[in-house]
Amino acid sequence: MSEKKEQSSKNSKAQDELKHEKTPPKIVYNDHEKKKQALVTRTVWSLVMLFVFLVVLASGHLPLIGFVILCQILTFKEIIALTSEPARDKNIPWNKTLNWYFLCCTVYYYDGESVFDFLQDEILSSNALFFFYKNHKFIAYSLYIAGFIFFVFTLKKGFYKFQFASLCATHMTLLLVVFQSHLIIENILNGIIWLLIPASLVIVNDIFAYLCGITFGRTQLIEISPKKTVEGFIGAWICTGLAAVLVAWLLSQSDYLICPATNLSTTIYNYPHCEPNPVFIPQIYQLPDNIAEYLGQSAVTFKPLYLHSAVIATFASLIAPFGGFFASGLKRAFGIKDFGDTIPGHGGITDRFDCQFLMGSFSYLYFQTFISSSNLGLQKVLQMAVFNLTTGQIIQLTKALLKYLHTSGNLNDEKLHAILEILN
Repeated sequence: MSEKKEQSSKNSKAQDELKHEKTPPKIVYNDHEKKKQALVTRTVWSLVMLFVFLVVLASGHLPLIGFVILCQILTFKEIIALTSEPARDKNIPWNKTLNWYFLCCTVYYYDGESVFDFLQDEILSSNALFFFYKNHKFIAYSLYIAGFIFFVFTLKKGFYKFQFASLCATHMTLLLVVFQSHLIIENILNGIIWLLIPASLVIVNDIFAYLCGITFGRTQLIEISPKKTVEGFIGAWICTGLAAVLVAWLLSQSDYLICPATNLSTTIYNYPHCEPNPVFIPQIYQLPDNIAEYLGQSAVTFKPLYLHSAVIATFASLIAPFGGFFASGLKRAFGIKDFGDTIPGHGGITDRFDCQFLMGSFSYLYFQTFISSSNLGLQKVLQMAVFNLTTGQIIQLTKALLKYLHTSGNLNDEKLHAILEILN
């Protein structure tokens, strides 16, 4: 018996040793290795994101618009997830469905009109599309009201407070994300450069805030984001202001970037040229007498774009970071580190675009107020004519335009008379 016990114990020991040999040892990372691995992952995915964006950028206005819409949808998904999970726990019906329904209504209202403006030929040749185009706002409002009524029907006793809080969170997200994303899309249509300058300056500011912070940072800037320092904040402002001129000069070299969209089929290899906005044309600026005497010249010449870019850089440095602080506060409120894990090493889409939404809305309003040379494009003129003139007035307008083309030498007598006979 003792021999059998000894033999069995030997066998069990041998089996244990064999198991230990087969089981690979666990790799234990120290803090330094973890940081190094995180840095590598973050760098690799930063390059991947840059490559993807450059491909989308070269593909034209429509893919860029699609990219912005995708980002806004993913951002909406990440933020709404903060309230959707408690709703599942409380077994509240239709909560998630209503969130996405309101998103679709809002996207249709804002972005649908922008896209419609570039489908004039298709709209005017289709009664169905013309109906949706002409009644776009009322249709969008009706869809929203339907969702509003349905929400009231879903109210569940004992959870009223939570459901109304969830509805408020949804609408706040629609305002902060979808509305501002719509303005970013408008920036793209005004000229891709009005997307690139603000977006790139936010990135530049973020980089220099980090570099200046770890180099000179001593004083905490704001409690909600303990790693941000006053020195890094101010240093990044100065560096971003200097970089703004270089960014503006570089991006303003291409008509593809500075020309507003005339159709949605343009790419970097196929795009129309345009008469540039005055901000892209070098202007002569007289210097004050004392400065002129010191420099030995009375004037300097540069593009007004550089001054506008400096203003945008100031906003990117002093105001846009508060979009990030707002997001940090929201994460702390819900006890999470990141909004998601969509981008390895970076967190969620919201973590990367929290400042871009605020930057996009400012850039749009700044462009419309101080830069836009005309708010009346061909699409708007056609829309005004179709919606506000009678059929007889449209025919009169057409005849007047034909006579103008004839007078300017762009239409000969034979063609003019032939067209007028058709109209008569």
